[in-house]
Amino acid sequence: MSALAGSGATDARTAKVIQLYASPPGPDSGDRRGARDSGRRRHPSQQASGHRTRHGATQGDSFLGHPNTDGFGRPPARVTPISNEIALSDEALGVEHRGPSKSSPLFSLGGIRNAVADTLTSTAGFIRERMAGEYEVDEFGFDPHFTESVWFPAVRQVYEKWFRVEVTGIENLPLEGGALLVANHAGTIPVDAIITSLAVRDNHPDNRYVRLLAADMAFDSPGISEVARRIGATVACTNDADRLLRQGELTAVWPEGFKGIGKLYKDRYKLQRFGRGGFVTTALRNAAPIIPVSIVGSEEIYPMLADLKPLAKVLGLPYFPITPLFPWLGPLGMVPLPSKWHIHFGRPIETGSYDESSADDPMVVFDLTDHVREEIQQTLFRMLSRRGSVYFG
Repeated sequence: MSALAGSGATDARTAKVIQLYASPPGPDSGDRRGARDSGRRRHPSQQASGHRTRHGATQGDSFLGHPNTDGFGRPPARVTPISNEIALSDEALGVEHRGPSKSSPLFSLGGIRNAVADTLTSTAGFIRERMAGEYEVDEFGFDPHFTESVWFPAVRQVYEKWFRVEVTGIENLPLEGGALLVANHAGTIPVDAIITSLAVRDNHPDNRYVRLLAADMAFDSPGISEVARRIGATVACTNDADRLLRQGELTAVWPEGFKGIGKLYKDRYKLQRFGRGGFVTTALRNAAPIIPVSIVGSEEIYPMLADLKPLAKVLGLPYFPITPLFPWLGPLGMVPLPSKWHIHFGRPIETGSYDESSADDPMVVFDLTDHVREEIQQTLFRMLSRRGSVYFG
């Protein structure tokens, strides 16, 4: 996978991996009884009645959905097969997506000055409005006023000027009603959750919020716990996830957990195990569509070269990272590297056509969990094979 993180050239070994992951998914297993249509309004892209194949054909009357990675915008990059027997067609790889080349404005003194000024202005406005007492906090502790006035303006500076995030597939998110967003997890520190939340808020036509399902550790840490609650996060447990989906919220989960964000740099973009499929059970019980989310760029912000497990155990941490800058530069080593990000929201995988009892069927849960994981892994490989420079793309 080292070639994928470079200049976009793809070596022979990677070509074979992409070929293996680009194979079409198998047919649906078993019969499904009548759909439990909740009447949620969707984008036109989610109203398709057939299943679109790689060659544009339509199969069957039900649509489970796959990431629409065939719309990234340009001809595919050149790929050298590992042998003459392996031919990577345009249909298998989709078409190329490559964003405009630009360096981070925060590299300049003017960019830093403008970012600080914008953040301070938003914070001052928040304090004035807060003193008037006109704000609301929901049962989970979510504070939209704080999120809009303080949190998002600060994160937006990093989002736009440091990571230069590109977003595709936003039309696959519902205009209203609940949906479960499932994404790959990486980065040593879970910055990807914060960036994804802002990506939806700033790009969705109705500017919807994303409610994050976070690990227990986030709520056991003083300071972090209060901020996490205020920006819409809650404990990643079945009860909270059920309540959010029933309330019609966009809810996001990163099922790789610490295995994802704590993996070494040499294992970047290789998905870890998706737990026991708890997110699928939740989606089935609430007839909520599952949206596969693929994130490229998060693996390079803190390249983790080693994990000091004995020290991590002493400190009560899941891992203790060694990166090119941390701990050698102290606090300065915690500044993320300015990798170029691309977030793709795949086509929804509908769950309304399953029986209510399917949530308790281990085979159904395992099959759907594996399906979602493979969708994200395929999309990641396709995105990586077309990416430009990691830090200057």
